[in-house]
Amino acid sequence: MAIPRNSLRAFLSHAKKNLLTAIDTSQKVTLVVGNESADLDSLTSSVLYAYIRSLAPPSNAFTPLYVPLLNIPAADIGLRPEFEAVFCHANIDVSHLVTLDDISSNHGQQLMPKHTRWILVDHNKLQGVLGQKFSTRIHGVIDHHEDEGAVIQETDPEPRVIEKCGSCTSLVVRTLKPSWDVNTDRYSLSSGAVHAQGDSLTTDANITRTWDAQVAKMALAGILVDTANLTGEGKVEQTDRDIVGYLEAKINLSPQDAAKWNRDQFYEKINTANRDIDRLMFKDILRKDYKQWTEGGLELGISSVVKPLAFLAEKATQDTSGDKEDQFVTTIGDFMAARDLAIFAIMTTSTSEAGTFRRELYLQAFSAGHAAASTFSKEAKSELRLEDHTLEALSEKPGAMQPSSEGPWRKVWVQGDVSKSRKQVAPLLRKAIDAESN
Repeated sequence: MAIPRNSLRAFLSHAKKNLLTAIDTSQKVTLVVGNESADLDSLTSSVLYAYIRSLAPPSNAFTPLYVPLLNIPAADIGLRPEFEAVFCHANIDVSHLVTLDDISSNHGQQLMPKHTRWILVDHNKLQGVLGQKFSTRIHGVIDHHEDEGAVIQETDPEPRVIEKCGSCTSLVVRTLKPSWDVNTDRYSLSSGAVHAQGDSLTTDANITRTWDAQVAKMALAGILVDTANLTGEGKVEQTDRDIVGYLEAKINLSPQDAAKWNRDQFYEKINTANRDIDRLMFKDILRKDYKQWTEGGLELGISSVVKPLAFLAEKATQDTSGDKEDQFVTTIGDFMAARDLAIFAIMTTSTSEAGTFRRELYLQAFSAGHAAASTFSKEAKSELRLEDHTLEALSEKPGAMQPSSEGPWRKVWVQGDVSKSRKQVAPLLRKAIDAESN
């Protein structure tokens, strides 16, 4: 049975309460989870999928309610100021989100795999502790990364959509918009849920359109940041453009939102918040947008950072005293050791004063990863158009940040092909690791 039509705020509160009850009483639950970087696209993809699917679940669904799960502990939400910037447009707040803390333990009860089904969004292989425990319970996926073949082919009644797109949220909306449109026309309201969340009960179509506009803005945040407001070189597909138009039409149907809607201003506000990492410590910047994989028996980690390496070099010395290069390398080494990483990469993005988009790539490896790092530096040089780079902000010593037989292997490049993001670089690193492990 579908849940009554309600605001996103009311839905998230209901979903969280239902999850905690299900864990406590060993009931079935369906979770929709994004990747472990928990970026804006993962957040919006999981929330949109769970919200729309719960309005019109398939008759043979595992459960009628889908619960969106943010793939980080609650404490890490504070590293993402862009979330707060989006939440005010969707009339929700942090307390409504379900995080890893909510499924780790509830009154001493554990979430049992047999009581769950999982839908993956913005990734197609469940990694880490969740993957070890729940990988056999995955029954659906919508993703825009390379297919790793980890999700079964037959996922009915849930979709199996893995294709190139600028944003995963675009694919989620495209897949589920028939259900969304049908439920927009039903105006099925639940007075109890509405009053519980401070929304006024009404049968007027305008309230449904207001709710749709709130959901549409949340979806647009994920799409626009991932595609640089539909201008990102090599990032934008026609699906992204079509879905942005569809979502803006939802906003323009809301009398409360149409007159004041400005996509460029909305994007600038969200993107500015996304790039606001000045207040964070160096180690927190590294974990803000971080992904980890196990490949060939080794652990690989990649952090995406929205500021140049020179900024990170200054951060390293602000957090601790001493030689810039030593502090930078040591802090990264500690970050790697805490996660048992053999190889770690930092991918930065920045824009010059002249408006030129720029990418840098920093690679550091412990002894177990030296061979794979060296292989990557040779094999990926042409594909990524890597240019050797000495990071003067760290050291003026000759050969600084170059591979060395003493200490960790490390190297810095300027990435000539700026269209290649972590989505393309991670498979190249994993391929190099796999080649050296065989």
